Amino acid sequence: QVQLVESGGGLVQAGGSLRLSCAASGSIFSIESMGWYRQAPGKQRELVAAVTSSGSTNYADSVKGRFTISRDNVKNTVSLQMNSLKPEDTAVYYCNLDRVVLTTTPFEYDYWGQGTQVTVSS
Repeated sequence: QVQLVESGGGLVQAGGSLRLSCAASGSIFSIESMGWYRQAPGKQRELVAAVTSSGSTNYADSVKGRFTISRDNVKNTVSLQMNSLKPEDTAVYYCNLDRVVLTTTPFEYDYWGQGTQVTVSS
């Protein structure tokens, strides 16, 4: 089993910054991709940013140049530094682990965090 603990959400004024963190624990052998998704009210969940085990990153166009994703492969953590926040960034942000291989089985699994609220006021 894998547990995800998210932290760092909150309320911030437009132009401010927040840092989200997600720590994964459990019987983890490897994680191919770690990322953040978000879902605003009435909208579909969308990819914000992701980083592979080799360090390749992928960002939504709307956050390029403002958000930076990073991961620690030893600690199995992923962080999202969000700068120059805008009201349209308001959403629940979810940590995602993609293609996780456990020490106990040869199969791959995906995991989601419980979500953390980010609210940007204008």
